[in-house]
Amino acid sequence: MEEKDQSQHINQQSNERINKLRELALTKRLNFLIGSGASLPGIPLMSDKCFEKRTKPSQIPSFSDEKTENRNELLLQKVNEVSKTLLEGNKSMSSEIKQTLENYQGFLSVVIDILKNSNARQVPRTANIFTTNYDLFLEKAADNLIQNQAVIFNDGAKGYFNRYLDSSNFNMTVSYRGLNDNHRDDLPTITLIKPHGSVNWEKDNEKLLIRNQVVKKPTVVKPNGYENSETFMNNHFHDMLRIFQLELDKPESILFVVGFSFQDKHIAGMLNRALNNNRLIVICFGYSDQDEDNILSNLQIGSEVVPSNLWFITPKDLPAYLDKLDLPTVTKLLRGDVSNG
Repeated sequence: MEEKDQSQHINQQSNERINKLRELALTKRLNFLIGSGASLPGIPLMSDKCFEKRTKPSQIPSFSDEKTENRNELLLQKVNEVSKTLLEGNKSMSSEIKQTLENYQGFLSVVIDILKNSNARQVPRTANIFTTNYDLFLEKAADNLIQNQAVIFNDGAKGYFNRYLDSSNFNMTVSYRGLNDNHRDDLPTITLIKPHGSVNWEKDNEKLLIRNQVVKKPTVVKPNGYENSETFMNNHFHDMLRIFQLELDKPESILFVVGFSFQDKHIAGMLNRALNNNRLIVICFGYSDQDEDNILSNLQIGSEVVPSNLWFITPKDLPAYLDKLDLPTVTKLLRGDVSNG
């Protein structure tokens, strides 16, 4: 009987949290952490068989194995190919790439809607999107959406012909003033921060150029187990991770985590420290019910001592009409579309 009561309590808590998602997004400082799971099906995960190297069945993969390095190279090649296809346009896109791009566009549309409907006097009309992906899905989706909307997309670049990454640019806001200069309104701003680089980033001495194309030697941090040292060796990456930490330390902040399992130890450590901020809420969306245990393990948090400001939403928590928890489902939940299909 106690187990049944406990299960009902958990289900009720899950329903309450799901129903509060849009309200929280509208009233909190808005942050997202996007991982590789969000780019499915356009780009496979590192664990997929297409990245397997021909090795003996008994070989156990590790970060130092040639197998892992081979997967990293294949992944980068795949990201390059998909990103080039994105920039070329619809004619050359596969159905998987088109679907993924539509998923991102739907997601960004909801983020823009939230920013437009938020109270600028309470919270800034800015959404920070941190992503360890170095594909160009977010950039392409944003480019398609902002053509006809009064929205700013800030990727941290300064310049005109040569656009250089400058972390100080992330703190900028843009205001619209009336024709008679009788009022000013902050325009909704989506800030894109990529701690692990991008396939359109190119080194130019001590600077990083952001190109409008995929470059031959992109500046990226490969997931080889040494992300911590590689990331902090570069001042640009250090600055972006510092921004991640600073944003989570601000009062009344919220972080939505999508497609990210915190295998990156440096980011996991930053989140652990950030959870000490009791006015921060972190909501992790798990693609499977097992993801909650996996994320807790990667964060080195025991299931019996989960902080009250760390929430999980997995498929078991969803309304009956939703059968999986992917980026389109997260989009529906943020839209407040939880009563029907």
